[in-house]
Amino acid sequence: MDWQSRIIIDSNILVGKPIIKGTRLAVEFIIDLLAQGWTTNEIIRNYPGIVIEDIYACLNYASATLQY
Repeated sequence: MDWQSRIIIDSNILVGKPIIKGTRLAVEFIIDLLAQGWTTNEIIRNYPGIVIEDIYACLNYASATLQY
């Protein structure tokens, strides 16, 4: 999964936190929802501006970031 096409960092949005492109949803927010037990379907239902690939991109971004 190419997270670089879906996750952006813009210092003018959410103080430069990584977000899902085209939204104001931070990667950490999506990861936190998953950690709390939310399913991908629940996230998509509650945040209809994103798709499953965005959630996978968040997971892949987190994984890539933790490898450094």
